[in-house]
Formats: sequence, C-alpha cells, structure tokens
Amino acid sequence: MRAVAKSDLTGRARLREAALELFAERGFEATSTRAVAAAAGLSPALVTRHFGSKQGLRAAVDAYVLDRISEQLRDLTPDENLMASLGEVSARVFGADPILRGYLRQVLLEDSEASAALFGRLLAGARAELERLAAVYGEQGPDEEWAPFQMLCLILGPLLLERVMQPNLDQPVFAPEVLARRSAANQRLLLRGYYGQLEAGDGG
Repeated sequence: MRAVAKSDLTGRARLREAALELFAERGFEATSTRAVAAAAGLSPALVTRHFGSKQGLRAAVDAYVLDRISEQLRDLTPDENLMASLGEVSARVFGADPILRGYLRQVLLEDSEASAALFGRLLAGARAELERLAAVYGEQGPDEEWAPFQMLCLILGPLLLERVMQPNLDQPVFAPEVLARRSAANQRLLLRGYYGQLEAGDGG
C-alpha cells in the first residue's frame, strides 16, 4: 500500500491512523478518544461524528488493518511459486511494519469479543489461502479444521512472543534477514512437515 502523508489524509483517515498508532503503543483500553484526536490534530467531537463511539473507531481500525492484509494477498498469482510468494507477503505484512505488528499484538492478547472477532477474520483469511495452496499443490491437504490455526500460529507466534523469543536469538526477531529465514523455514514446514518423508518409508 502506498504511504500517504498525514497532511493529505481526510479528517476521518487522520483519526483512524492516530488510533492505529496509539492502540498499537498503549492498547485500546488505555487510549482515550481525546488522546486520539490530539494526536490527529483534530477536535474530540470529530471522533463521535465520524465513528459514533470509541468502539466504532476501533471497528474502523480493525477493518483498515484487515484490508491492508487482504490487499497484499489479493495480488498473489496462483502458480507453482505460490507458497514462496505467500511466505514473502506474510513476512512483510505481519513482520515488517512495527505499528501493524504492535496493533495486532495488543488486540490479540486482549480477552475481549473484539479480539476474538479479529482473530476469527484472520482465521477465515488463512482458510482461503489454504484453499489456494491446495489448488496448486494437490488435493491431499492437511487437517481441514486445524490447518488454518497452525498456519496462523506460525505467522503470529513470533509477533505475540517477541519479548521472550528475543533473548534466545542473536539478531532482532523482525530483522529483514531473520524474517526471510523464518519465512523459508515456515514454507518448508507447510510443504513437507517435520517428518513428512517418513510417510513413504517403513518408519512411518
């Protein structure tokens, strides 16, 4: 998605961008609509005018985040390199943007209906991507119920566990070279599994 200068955004978009950044930094509960309006350089009354409530503002941010993710995935070409392309896009979307990463971490670690709903929409997206992968790599796929959860665990795990993973790594968890290596490892795991070769042998 092309970056747009905040000065060029509409008032509604400026409030949404400010909310995204503050929710990512502080969390939803700890962020007031007044703080969002101040960060956007606008009147607090405009939050109510554009979004109805703080919950409405949150819903708009969620929709925006999901649209950014979908936009990146939408342009993937269903060919023999789909797995690699999907891995690259997932690494970029869920790892390279610190604000998006922080927002997802804050939301998904909440115990709320909104966080469960956002995860459910991410899960639906994972199911759709697995259907695309199955069309390219063959009909015999993984467990249909659990495969989307497994895919999301691979992608979102480092995002949620960054603080405890970092002391065990020599480089930043989301450094470009670390993202690329982790993405390649995830692709190998999704395509072959840890011990997929045993299925064809007599150790199976």
